[in-house]
Amino acid sequence: MTIIGQPLKNIPWEEKPENCNEPMWRYSKNPIIPKNAIPSSNSIFNSAVVPYEDGFAGVFRCDTKARLMNINAGFSKDGLNWQIEHHPIEFKQAPGHDFIHSDYKYDPRVVQLDDKYYIQWCNGYHGPTIGMGYTEDFKEYYQMENAFMPYNRNGVLFPRKIDGMYMMLSRPSDNGHTPFGDIWLSKSPDLKYWGEHRFVMGTASFEESAWQCTKIGAGPAPIETSEGWLLFYHGVLHSCNGFVYAMGVALLDIHDPSIIIARSKPYLLTPEKDYECVGDVHNVIFPCAALSDAETGRIVVYYGGADTVVGCAFCKVDELIPWLFENNL
Repeated sequence: MTIIGQPLKNIPWEEKPENCNEPMWRYSKNPIIPKNAIPSSNSIFNSAVVPYEDGFAGVFRCDTKARLMNINAGFSKDGLNWQIEHHPIEFKQAPGHDFIHSDYKYDPRVVQLDDKYYIQWCNGYHGPTIGMGYTEDFKEYYQMENAFMPYNRNGVLFPRKIDGMYMMLSRPSDNGHTPFGDIWLSKSPDLKYWGEHRFVMGTASFEESAWQCTKIGAGPAPIETSEGWLLFYHGVLHSCNGFVYAMGVALLDIHDPSIIIARSKPYLLTPEKDYECVGDVHNVIFPCAALSDAETGRIVVYYGGADTVVGCAFCKVDELIPWLFENNL
């Protein structure tokens, strides 16, 4: 059970604690990015990270002290200590695209395809939808057409074409704090026009797996493995104290990602630490990015804690996938 891709020798890593019997464990120095890492920020969370040059670059959700939502670039040598730009990304209009409009931007993902780093985010245009843009150097940024009509969230590109088509996961929603949501797959020949929408997976029943019975949404870009596409996702329980967001994992068919091979019945992580339980939105673990090393099978997942800070957790593919099959919903 191996990762298909490139080695990442400088992947952030911390060995599993001796007393840990779970397939995923938190970084002992979480949170890695505090809420006030830049002067204007009320909170920094739900952010995306990719390898870049001899270190790492990322796009970070930075809510201001006016509680305005936007995305800022950030850079790191080791993937754990970050310098966040003090001002939001300024997008130019992408060639061949006639659109540039955002009432707000939040919850970004970043995927490298060929020589570009494509950014997907929840974009404000008569309600939430999937905004798209790209950069080649994390200095100049270009905004493309929205992928879908409102209302939609959690747009996540696959890291390569499948049968000659680009593919994206998303969660059709509404204009509020959505109390429902399933994961869908869409295809595009050019990253501009999207169609052939297919259902991937929905919520579980309360009796089957209560932590994911209210809504689910894709997290980081899927990781290609010898067994299929590894997808970390969030699931939500509506408890007597409100929503609780936890992290799970699924395996999608390598040729047709609308087919589920396995899906975790128990969660991988649920809010337990102070920085996950207490913040602007209590009880949230929201995965948005993952780095993987094909040589060692190591994976690090970045997640938002309580809609306030950024944390990370570690796992290994040859431990995670057997656990997934043993705990398949």
